[in-house]
Amino acid sequence: MKQKTFEEKLEYSKEILGKLMDPEITLEESLKLYEEGLKTIKDAQAMIEDAKLKVQIIEKSQSGVER
Repeated sequence: MKQKTFEEKLEYSKEILGKLMDPEITLEESLKLYEEGLKTIKDAQAMIEDAKLKVQIIEKSQSGVER
């Protein structure tokens, strides 16, 4: 199974939020969606942290080249 991109995770989080705002949703469904949403957001945050680290590595490697 292909891992979702950051943008896909963000879109999926929005879908979950929309479902959670439905007044017809049951407590059990809302708890399941809430848990799934938190996992999706945590995964997206990890992707952002990974990207930050990559940028720092690139910046460090480029600063050595410019000298």
